[in-house]
Amino acid sequence: MSGQGNLTVRKLAFWSIPMSLGVMGLKLVAWWVTGSVALLSDGLESSVNVVAAFIAFFVIRYAQRPADHDHHFGHHKAEYLSAVTEGVLIVVAALLIVQAAVGHLANPRMLDAPVLGLAINFLAAVINAVWAQTLIRTGRKYRSAALTADGQHVMSDVITSIGVLIGLVLALATGYAIFDPLLAILVAINILFQGWKVISHSIGGLMDQAVEPQEEEAIKQAIATHATGSLGVHDLKTRRAGTVTFVDFHLVVPAAMSVRQAHDICDCLEDAIRAVHPGASIAIHVEPEGETDHGIRVKVIKEA
Repeated sequence: MSGQGNLTVRKLAFWSIPMSLGVMGLKLVAWWVTGSVALLSDGLESSVNVVAAFIAFFVIRYAQRPADHDHHFGHHKAEYLSAVTEGVLIVVAALLIVQAAVGHLANPRMLDAPVLGLAINFLAAVINAVWAQTLIRTGRKYRSAALTADGQHVMSDVITSIGVLIGLVLALATGYAIFDPLLAILVAINILFQGWKVISHSIGGLMDQAVEPQEEEAIKQAIATHATGSLGVHDLKTRRAGTVTFVDFHLVVPAAMSVRQAHDICDCLEDAIRAVHPGASIAIHVEPEGETDHGIRVKVIKEA
């Protein structure tokens, strides 16, 4: 990630803190004026957003620290720890919602000042939706797992708000107050699913999962078209740690090729790979012909 990209990610992570506090305040006001358990549940999830925003901000700052004597490959994976934590917090929020809603199933009640409460909650949902899209878009652009997870967390809050609003409108339109806690439970189930997605994606990063198939194909194409002079490539391995993509492979060259010629081919390959994966960390093992191929192979395109 570029210096400008790091700065952008840090700024958004910082502004997530006051944004989450403001939205939580709006939702709690909506609950206070209506007495709705669904709106209380929505506010409880937003309180988790505040904690998650603080965690994301400090972890992103740590993850952007340069490599040092204890962390030769940098601190990028710290972002995955933040993302896993956010996923767990999403699940906790869903369980809090279920707990609050179940307690009101046996004794549901109609809302006080419903129009004002719904208007306030709708405003909070709109703010959250815009902010969530900003976080997710920027997080994906700069490959920040923590910022993307924070955006997905906020988006789960938006889904909660939409479900709550639908439930409250149904309760008011039909006169059945039971819709209030029922919709809160249904929304909580969806939030649990969103939390699981965030956790599973982040665990994949911690476990050195390979890059996506289309990204690997782009790397293979770059190698195939820029390894002219070599005899082949094998044992291609990829992984992602936070914002950095790691690429490792063996380059087979003629036994009589000079070190300088082999080095020039490696330089060309590194430039080509970084053109499709900016900032990639690349390790190329040069070996003479005759070695046994293994792992993922890439067929080098010969010059016409």
